[in-house]
Amino acid sequence: MTQDAPGGPATRNEDEQDGQPVDDRNAQSARPAQEGPGARGPGADTPGADEGGADERGDGSAEESVRAAARLEKAVRAAEQALIEFEIAVETFRVEVENFSRLHHQKLGPMYSRLDELDALIAEARAARSGDPEDQRKAREARAAVMPMPGVEELFHGWIDSEGLSAEAAAMLTDRPVQPPRRVRPTDEARRLYRELARRAHPDLAQEDAERARREAFITRVNAAYARGDEQLLRELTREWESGPAPEKARPGETEELYARLEWLARRKELLSVVAQDLEESAIGAMLRMAPDDPDRLLEDIAEQLLAQVAERESELAALVQ
Repeated sequence: MTQDAPGGPATRNEDEQDGQPVDDRNAQSARPAQEGPGARGPGADTPGADEGGADERGDGSAEESVRAAARLEKAVRAAEQALIEFEIAVETFRVEVENFSRLHHQKLGPMYSRLDELDALIAEARAARSGDPEDQRKAREARAAVMPMPGVEELFHGWIDSEGLSAEAAAMLTDRPVQPPRRVRPTDEARRLYRELARRAHPDLAQEDAERARREAFITRVNAAYARGDEQLLRELTREWESGPAPEKARPGETEELYARLEWLARRKELLSVVAQDLEESAIGAMLRMAPDDPDRLLEDIAEQLLAQVAERESELAALVQ
């Protein structure tokens, strides 16, 4: 590939740990050398310091300042790469949760609906037998749970995606056969293509607003292709990026600008951590973490359990209505 992002793995020093988060200790190691008293050279204020000695100390201070600035810039570039890797991981998990949620609803939704219906029928049969007001109240609650009033999000869930009306919704509205459920996860090749594109075209690597806007628009298309697991489109986007404008060179930053950049990266990492936590603690995220390597098998196991519960409820209902 001919176009590597500025500050990417190809330009990083050997002593950097690839993909590891960078904390503020990198910046702190540089700060004292530039802002502390020693920045003026040991003994610079000592009375009687000869002129030659002062010159030597001045040269040493300048060299140390250059080294400190280099360390700070290195920390910023490493932090950028660490944040990009974290964003890739979060986006990958988000896509997996979204796809698993869709497939979970399509494959298991009818079973859950059948269980709710059986629970309502059983409660109604018990109430009819006993005439107890408490049993009648429970029967009304069970029936209400079968057909709850949907919220706005539930009304549109799965019908509209980033490209408008989903294929499933369009098929339902036109009486065409509904497409089979999508894969739970993108293929390994789709994941590889996505990670490579995200590393190279990430907006955080831009130096200018116009370049950032171009990258943001491109990455939006990359994310949409990855969410669908569209390997062919990801390959086309790779070729498009390679044939596009050459990436801008990472320019050296002023000390204050670099510190501000580190602070922004830290805030961005905190926001992403909240998103990641919400995904992991969601019901679907928790299920995915139970079987990260084989979510398809997890769905099969849940389906077997639901079928067994349906059979039990049907037997219980048959006994009540005899």
